[in-house]
Amino acid sequence: MLMKSIAAGLAGTALLATVAFAQNPTATTDKAAPVATTTTTTTASGEWRASKMSGLKIYNDANENIGSINDLLMDKSGNIKIAVIGVGGFLGMGEHLVAVPYEKLKFVNEAVAYTGTGAKPAATTTTGAATGTEKTTTTTATTASSTSKWYPDHAVFNASKDELKNMPEFKYAE
Repeated sequence: MLMKSIAAGLAGTALLATVAFAQNPTATTDKAAPVATTTTTTTASGEWRASKMSGLKIYNDANENIGSINDLLMDKSGNIKIAVIGVGGFLGMGEHLVAVPYEKLKFVNEAVAYTGTGAKPAATTTTGAATGTEKTTTTTATTASSTSKWYPDHAVFNASKDELKNMPEFKYAE
């Protein structure tokens, strides 16, 4: 008896579903006039994609990495006014967010050139005379530049990492 009830229930459900799918939507006879669309250009030469700006590294004038862009905030007319920069932390944990005026960032397309000991230095030169155990070595390496025309290589902001960490923390309004 139970098997007959289950089979009857499944058959009824299938019948109702078939009827629901078989109905045609009501056709409307009112035809709306086509909306005129305007486009500015089909190419955007020299423009940067906002989606590529998130994560862009920020360096100071001494070529020290001080953080990265987490977000860009714009006004109601679409002009970017504030860059939210993440400072410190590890893998997004413990990161200190600060808001800086967007116009204070200087975007650079060339790779960062820094002086220091790198994992794979581009060139190593020895300066000075090696007397005893004294020897001065200067390592200069250049990071690979972005060949993409859709985003800059990095941005420069005139502050140290400690100065950014001491700025008031940025919080999104809820």
